[in-house]
Amino acid sequence: MTAFMVVPQWQGSSSSRAMQLIDGAEAIRGDLPSSATHDVAVPQGAGDALDTGISRFTSLVTVRERLREQLSTTRDTAVCIGGGCGIEIAAIDYAMERAHGDLAVLWLDAHPDLHTAETSPSGAFDGMALRSVLGEGHDVLAASHPVAPSNVVLGGIRSVDDDEAAYLDESDLRALSTDEVGGIVDSLDQTGASEVYVHIDLDVLDPADIDGTHWAEPFGIPLTGLIDLLGSVRSRFSLAGAGITGFAPASAAAAADDLAAILRVLGALTRR
Repeated sequence: MTAFMVVPQWQGSSSSRAMQLIDGAEAIRGDLPSSATHDVAVPQGAGDALDTGISRFTSLVTVRERLREQLSTTRDTAVCIGGGCGIEIAAIDYAMERAHGDLAVLWLDAHPDLHTAETSPSGAFDGMALRSVLGEGHDVLAASHPVAPSNVVLGGIRSVDDDEAAYLDESDLRALSTDEVGGIVDSLDQTGASEVYVHIDLDVLDPADIDGTHWAEPFGIPLTGLIDLLGSVRSRFSLAGAGITGFAPASAAAAADDLAAILRVLGALTRR
């Protein structure tokens, strides 16, 4: 069974469209089965950095604890609906517990999200999310059950800052560009894991297939290519959990235009 966790967290973004992440999460929520959907309340206020170098730090901590508490109430496979990428740390912690550590993470994103507070140009936590999954960064927001870099595969990245590129050069993470996504399943196989958590920031898609992302990057994965990839991953690995983030539609009408594509992605993730 699948449990959907709707987490309209906007505080991790530095985009001028950050608040529209709330609208995006609510738009997706409208098409989820109500009996399997759970809402995680997000503070209305921005929150305080508390000299951490992480913008809106206090609100991020609150949401993490609320999501962790909600996840603890289910034994189902959780699919988290953001909001921004920062929701994934609690979700992947939950998946690591379910998989007893036998977990690979597939991070599908136009950006690698490998900053720390010391390297981030904006202090936005969404850009630190994967680094936190690895157990690095601020100890309050870092993963309780870190994933080893050798068990992480990045797919579709095409906008990498210098500090992130330096980290990738020294790390065991496998990073594949849009042109290399055909090698993702083989790269996941090389982790030796039997279960996978799939993170999808919708900006991994080509902008021709989705309009409502707040950090759109050209030359992304076509929608049909993403659907085929998810089918291949699901046929090879057990799904320990998933997240869909980064939907920030400009209006209700614009959200409706993108929902068909998003629901196809959700279907490919959750179809038995």
